[in-house]
Amino acid sequence: MEFILCKASYFYKERSKFKLQGAIQAKKREERQGLPGARSGSTSFPSEFLVDLFLFDHLPQDPFAEANAGDSGSAAGSKDYIHVRIQQRNGRKSLTTVQGLKKEFSYSKILKDLKKEFCCNGTVVQDPELGQVIQLQGDQRKNVSNFLVQAGIVKKEHIKIHGF
Repeated sequence: MEFILCKASYFYKERSKFKLQGAIQAKKREERQGLPGARSGSTSFPSEFLVDLFLFDHLPQDPFAEANAGDSGSAAGSKDYIHVRIQQRNGRKSLTTVQGLKKEFSYSKILKDLKKEFCCNGTVVQDPELGQVIQLQGDQRKNVSNFLVQAGIVKKEHIKIHGF
């Protein structure tokens, strides 16, 4: 048992030694090529480089950034669109959400027709921020958009389909 521990610590020391040697070699290469940020006699990376890497790696990413960018023009304009999105569940399972329908429509009747048409289950969820949202099982984005256009609920140019 002691041999294995000694062997593991030996490999750990060797690995860290090779990492250190790699960093020193990279630094020497930068100095030879005259790259900006290279300091003579220093064996560590420049602090500006590390700050840039830190800021680049930790930028917040919004999955709906493209949808919000198009709607940021006016608050009234964002209500004109019907957003059809897909959410990945586990494995191959997915969920289609429809939001932005006018409140004058009966969500339960639309849901009933969608469920019969596409042979899938669904529900209407009350969200405090988004209002009522229709959820359907499976990837029904194209089916839902075609259904809404054919039923005369919304025009095709007022539907935004999101997702992969």
